[in-house]
Amino acid sequence: MAIFSIPSIRLTGMAASVPQPSEHNADYTWISKKEREYLIRNIGVETRHVAPKGVTTSDLCVVAAEKLLNELNWDRKEIELLIFVSQSRDYLVPTTACIVQDRLGLSHSCIAYDVGMGCSGYVYGLSMVASMMQSGVAKKALLMVGDISTLTTSYRDKSTYPLFGDAGTVTALEFNPGATPFAFNLQTDGSGYKAIMIKDGGARHKMTRQSFDMKKISKGIIRSRLNVELDGIEVFNFSLREVVPNIKSLLKYTEKSLDDIDFLVFHQANLLINNTLRKMLKLDPEKVPYSIREYGNTSGASVPLTMVSQLREQLTTGKVKLMLSAFGVGLSWGSVLLETDGIVCPEVIEFDK
Repeated sequence: MAIFSIPSIRLTGMAASVPQPSEHNADYTWISKKEREYLIRNIGVETRHVAPKGVTTSDLCVVAAEKLLNELNWDRKEIELLIFVSQSRDYLVPTTACIVQDRLGLSHSCIAYDVGMGCSGYVYGLSMVASMMQSGVAKKALLMVGDISTLTTSYRDKSTYPLFGDAGTVTALEFNPGATPFAFNLQTDGSGYKAIMIKDGGARHKMTRQSFDMKKISKGIIRSRLNVELDGIEVFNFSLREVVPNIKSLLKYTEKSLDDIDFLVFHQANLLINNTLRKMLKLDPEKVPYSIREYGNTSGASVPLTMVSQLREQLTTGKVKLMLSAFGVGLSWGSVLLETDGIVCPEVIEFDK
């Protein structure tokens, strides 16, 4: 296991943005009313914010970044690192981070690059930013994490369409020798890559006319090879098999217990998975905030979006000890133990194109 700690990095602020249009799963007429009620009760998604045509992940992240940077009153020329974590970048070429660097007016000496990760992207992204900063590369940095997941879902696929929502987030970090270390436990199992995937459109299987053909997979599931496929049973079993041991190993490494933590923030996979994990860890519901009911599964953005939407008051007013745990596509998963102290955290922004 990759268990390690990184000292001297402070999480200074964070912000999140979602597109203004929202859809209610009670109105999802592809399935019966009884199925809709079951879905809302067990998967936990009542509404989702869906990006209109032409709105990208970077648009949402830039809106959040503009708000956060203004409230932080940071000199943008001092930001030396920008990492953009997403599976829905603006273009195949060029790198979206380069476009964002220009849109935000950051210095030409700023390092900017993309990372193509989904569900676990926030925890992995924090480890990348913190590692580079601790090595002396940058004093101030931005981590952007988000996805337009609805772009690749089929309306006629009940296993994916009512689950995913869209969001973009930004986290500001700075070098601070007195900061409490971040502790990470990161893991990967690529043998399960087929559990969540889009088959066509990449270099392995290029897009063809046949890629657009809609095919019936089973009752209530019709999709093309350009739509995301989700093996719900495999993801459920993987999550219950791997997440709790990952968290416990990190606690052992840091000589902490769950009693030492104020909140445990999970990737918002679905309510059934997350409630099961919470019960396995014997945690009270008050210590495990959820945002899935209002926003759905927002891929890599779900952890920071949950922090901003559910813990804003606590984050802005004092010290908060957090365990963040994210897991999914890849398959990859990881946890980070960190502490915040009065960060800047504006309310969730609803972006209107």
